[in-house]
Order: sequence, then structure tokens, then C-alpha cells
Amino acid sequence: MEYSKLISITGMSGLFEMVGSKTDGAIVRSLDDKTTKFVSSRVHNFSHLESIEVYTVGDNVNLVEIFQAMDAGKESLPSDKDAAAIKAYFQKVYPNMDFDRVYVSDMKKMVKWFSILKNNEVALKLSEASEEAES
Repeated sequence: MEYSKLISITGMSGLFEMVGSKTDGAIVRSLDDKTTKFVSSRVHNFSHLESIEVYTVGDNVNLVEIFQAMDAGKESLPSDKDAAAIKAYFQKVYPNMDFDRVYVSDMKKMVKWFSILKNNEVALKLSEASEEAES
């Protein structure tokens, strides 16, 4: 499974793999329960994980850089119920994050998504095309 095919869908929890697209929506497969379904673009918005950026004290960074730092860190993942533990975790793992503009709810989502990616053994790297576009 490629990181470039993964999306987040508003109003739906978890991450999804884009299987196919139509003019009025997309066919997606849930990474949690592996179910495949059609999701209408009239009701939901789609966000490719490759296009999501996170505020830092310098330039914004792509979400994959945060995931890579989480993967390289020796810290164990905090419970998604403890806001203070999640903030402390990110202060250790990625101290350059702008904690005034990145909310704890966003950090909780990053922890959940990282767990999903690890459970599905997704390689945490951008596709070649988006790496060239950033250069």
C-alpha cells in the first residue's frame, strides 16, 4: 500500500485508500476494517495525506515528516485520551512544532493515524512526483 493513495475523509474516522474515483465521489477502502464503499464528494471532502502540512516554528512541514519523527523516536505512543501526555509526547518527538497553532485534537488525530499506518505497514515516504515538486 502506498502512502500517496491514502486519504482522510471529513465526517469519517480513520484513513482510507483511494481505490478509484468517479465524477461525483470516490471508491475507498478503510484501513481499519478493510471494507470498500463509495463516498460522495457532494457530502464529504477528501484530503490526500501527502497534501497535509503541519505548522512549525519555521516553515510548514509535510505530515510525513512528523510521522517519520514519530517512527524514529524511542517514545511509546501516548493514550489518545490524555491531552497532556499527547502534547508532552510531541514536544519530545518533534519540538519544532508550533504548539500555539497545532491543537491537541490535531495531535490526537496524528497519533491515531500513525497507529493505523504502522498496523498496515505503510512506508512513510512521499511519492517521487511530490518530492520533485517540493524541490
